[in-house]
Amino acid sequence: MFVRRTAFALARRTPGRALAKRPLSLSMARCDKAKDEATTLGKIVSYDEVKTEEDLIPPGAKAGTVPTDLEQATGLERLELLGKMQGIDIFDMRPLDASRKDSDPLGTLDSPIIVHGAGDEQFAGCTGYPADSHTVVWLTVSRDRPIERCGECGNVVKLNYVGPTDDHHGHGHDHHSYQEPKTFADYVKPEYWYR
Repeated sequence: MFVRRTAFALARRTPGRALAKRPLSLSMARCDKAKDEATTLGKIVSYDEVKTEEDLIPPGAKAGTVPTDLEQATGLERLELLGKMQGIDIFDMRPLDASRKDSDPLGTLDSPIIVHGAGDEQFAGCTGYPADSHTVVWLTVSRDRPIERCGECGNVVKLNYVGPTDDHHGHGHDHHSYQEPKTFADYVKPEYWYR
C-alpha cells in the first residue's frame, strides 16, 4: 500500500516532458517506417477479385486506431466476410432440407439428407422430424463411412465429398494405416447393410 502511494506521488510530481522525451529525428523515422509498411501491406479487394492467397491479406488498421473485422481478418475468414458483403454465403450455412414430403421423403436410406463436405470428415446435427423433436444428436460422416443414421429419429445423412481429388500430404487417401474399430454394425448380415 505504501509503495503504491509513493509511486503515484512521484508520477504526479514528474513533469510530462521528462517522461516523453525523444528526439524529433526518431519521430520522423517512425513516421517513414509506417508509410513504407502501409504500402507493402495487402489491399481491400472484392470477392470477385480474389485469385490467390495474397489477395486475402488485409491492409491492417491505421496507426492509433482499432481495426475492424475487414481490416484484420485473413484467409478463409476474410473470404467469408468478402462473400457476405456481396450477399454470397460461401460455406452454405443454411439448415439442411430434412422435409418429408409424400412424393420424395428425405432422411431415408433410399433418399438420404445430403451433407456437403470438403474434408475427410463432416459433422451434421440432427434435431429430429419434425424439427426440434429431440435434442441435437451429432452424426459423423466421413469419406470411408459416408452414410450415418440418427439413433433417436432414424434420419439418414450422406456425405457428398466436394473437396480436392488428390491428397496434398504425399500419399493416397486409401493408403493410410488407420483402421476404424469394429462395432456391432460390422456383424450384421450383409443384406441388411446400408453401405
